[in-house]
Amino acid sequence: MSNTMNKSGAAGARPSLLKEMCAVRPIDPAEGGGKSRLKQVLGPGALTAIGLGATIGTGIFVLTGQVAANQTGPAITLALAIAAFGSMLAALCYSEFAAFLPVPGSAYRYTYATLGEALAWFIGWNLLLEYAISASTVAVSWSAYVVSLLNDAHIHLPEALVNAPLGVDANDRLIATGAIINVPAILIVLACTLVLYVGVSESARANTIMVTLKVAIIVIVVIAGLKYVDTANFRPYIPPNTGSFGHFGWTGVLQGAGIIFFSYVGFDTASTMALEARNPQRDVPLGILGALAISAILYVAMSTVLTGMVNYRHLNVAAPVAVALDAHPQLAWLGWPVKIGIIAGMTSVILTSLLGQPRILLSMADDGLLPPAMARCHPRFKTPHVSTFWTGVFAAIIAGIFPLDVLADLVSIGILLAFAVVCLGVLVLRRTRPDVQRPFRVPWAPVTCTLGTVVCLGLTLTLSNGTWWRLLVWTIVGMSIYALYGFRNSRLRQ
Repeated sequence: MSNTMNKSGAAGARPSLLKEMCAVRPIDPAEGGGKSRLKQVLGPGALTAIGLGATIGTGIFVLTGQVAANQTGPAITLALAIAAFGSMLAALCYSEFAAFLPVPGSAYRYTYATLGEALAWFIGWNLLLEYAISASTVAVSWSAYVVSLLNDAHIHLPEALVNAPLGVDANDRLIATGAIINVPAILIVLACTLVLYVGVSESARANTIMVTLKVAIIVIVVIAGLKYVDTANFRPYIPPNTGSFGHFGWTGVLQGAGIIFFSYVGFDTASTMALEARNPQRDVPLGILGALAISAILYVAMSTVLTGMVNYRHLNVAAPVAVALDAHPQLAWLGWPVKIGIIAGMTSVILTSLLGQPRILLSMADDGLLPPAMARCHPRFKTPHVSTFWTGVFAAIIAGIFPLDVLADLVSIGILLAFAVVCLGVLVLRRTRPDVQRPFRVPWAPVTCTLGTVVCLGLTLTLSNGTWWRLLVWTIVGMSIYALYGFRNSRLRQ
């Protein structure tokens, strides 16, 4: 009887809470959950275009000017290079995961397979900062350019309806601005959500057209602007520090790299589309690395021309490209085409940012960490329509309320943490599952992955205290949802 009791007691014993939270979801490289629900229509060109669509936007058209004016001066090119280096290390790690684990969920799913459920939830929750809030951030910039274009046509919208009701003061505290809501930002997010609700192939075609247009605009501005570059504007390349951390000097370059990291976040959108790729093992890594390489070249070229055409102090505006062109009347003919191209380019960023997030919510719902409704796919359109709808509503509300600088910092810290965990995850999986066939392998993995983790975590330390406080509040909300729903309903545990 004693033996029977011991056996039943052992059988009924549950692992500790910590072990349950650190449980990993078994790796199955042949996993295809969701394939019947989604259309496999994307090739390497479409995936690269999706990555570029999510990458080239507010970073190149707005943030490069603002970071140059406030943190780096002409050394914005150095900050971009540092951010691109960290992104490249992360992109290699993303490519290894995406090649042998072609599932929706991006960094969330990779973390679940290597570092455990609780950390996977933390990363999945923070990916909302990358995708949904990234869409909100770009929508705010989109609104500023549309308002500027309408002003050129002598159409003036009420200030209270085209600005955020919240802002930040000199101490990085949220304050009321007196505005009511940013209506154009809300409308563009909802319009893109409607397009995504209908279908991914339609969205991909629209995105490819807009990506082609904005890349052409960037190339035209760079070529036309080279003639008006004054090398005197590059001196000093790194302006002396003002006495405050992050305001010029080397600390400004590092903080600028942390902020501008937001500019590269889109390349991993290609990894969220794995189940909609025709040959994910080959095409997804090509899409990830191709998008990053092209965007990095365009970013450095554009920022070099901008800071050469005008003094960096004049670029702290919502439309720095327009300021650089206006400073040279000979380039007035570029004004309208550039603004239209920028607006189209930003639209593609909003579209592709909203494209990635629903696939992550679908993956989390499949794992039981979110309500089952988030995993539903439209029987006709073959899109995750429920999660697409709620992502759009959330992004629209955020876009209507918050200003650009608050949102950009939040996106940067969220993606830096996700990138660091993905780099670490590759190392863990190399030890725990060395037998898994890897169509793509990170070169010099111990060095590459370790350096990627260190660079990404190091850049988070350069961001403002206010950004960390806002991340803390965001994390508390997210972990509360996990404790009340996700932990109890996890399919892995059941």
